[in-house]
Amino acid sequence: MLHNRSVWMKALGLAVMLALVLPTAGVLAQDGGEVEPIELPIVDPLSVSGDIAIAGSSTVEPVTVAMAARFNDDGFMGNIAIAETGTSAGFERFCVEGSTDISNASRPIRQAEVEDCAAIGREVLEFLVGIDALTVAVSQDSPVDQLTRSQLIAIFTGAVTQWNEVNADWPAEPIQLFTPGTDSGTFDFFGEAVLGTRGQYEEREARFDALLVPNPTTSENDNTLVEGILGSPNAIGYFGFAYYVENQDTLKAVEIANDVTFDENDAPVAVPQEEWEAQGIAFVSPSAETAESGEYMLSRPLFIYSAVSVLQEKPQVAAFINYYLTNANEIVGETGYFPVSTEALNNSKASWLNALGLEVPEGTMMEAAATEAAE
Repeated sequence: MLHNRSVWMKALGLAVMLALVLPTAGVLAQDGGEVEPIELPIVDPLSVSGDIAIAGSSTVEPVTVAMAARFNDDGFMGNIAIAETGTSAGFERFCVEGSTDISNASRPIRQAEVEDCAAIGREVLEFLVGIDALTVAVSQDSPVDQLTRSQLIAIFTGAVTQWNEVNADWPAEPIQLFTPGTDSGTFDFFGEAVLGTRGQYEEREARFDALLVPNPTTSENDNTLVEGILGSPNAIGYFGFAYYVENQDTLKAVEIANDVTFDENDAPVAVPQEEWEAQGIAFVSPSAETAESGEYMLSRPLFIYSAVSVLQEKPQVAAFINYYLTNANEIVGETGYFPVSTEALNNSKASWLNALGLEVPEGTMMEAAATEAAE
């Protein structure tokens, strides 16, 4: 089952809240009872053979690498090849070339990509596996601790080029930008979340062009971005929360205040600081708590994608995704991201069951959709 970005962003706060408030227990169903986790068929990794090809998001990659390592440790003898290409390039391999079995993604798949998949006979399956709080980071030697959204817009579009133009107390030194490349779902998400999708930034191409104006150093490898930021007190960049957690002894996560509104022409406007309290605006750092509450403006869903035909034709892929969903919340937490709710994970499990023609338990989105279609 597929959803566009607006649906995911509306549901994101609830999904994180349910997952983090009750990380080890069921969540309440609409009738007041608990939602029990769906138990997928037990997987014996030793009993399946064949190779698995995966590509896509550098943000999701640590989760998939950790999952693959555990799958191998539990007996899988095949090769699991994982390429860190960025979300868009991952979908190119999955939906156009058909050269991968699973696509890691830090944004929902686009309709055009779904159509590309359909053109090669692939009916897309979407599995929500975790939540990220995209982190804007600087080195420990940087004077920057807090930035507003309006300042982020100015910095990352090149409207300001020296730190003293952002804050007179900061040094008159050039701002050094380190960002994911344009194939990255992180780059795409940052453009939507920070620049917005209205007015001059309504089109994706316009957002991309704006973010490339200051000629940032780009890489699809988040570790390269981390190294770049660590190399200078004048550097700033952004990547998934897990990469910040890995380097939090040498990096600082910048607190962000969402001070932007839009005027009658859909142009972004900074809310004066004296009006912040009345409008509930404050600086917020990325954390499990702020993701849970919805306070942190750069929270986003993490996915893996496959296709019905792939699961049906390649038992090793079906087994690995089963194993992935069964262990998702544990591995996602260990990797530095946030787990999804029992209900959200159940819907991913229901998609897996439905793809293989197995019975889908009542109460999931997939079961409801199947019932509606039958009627």
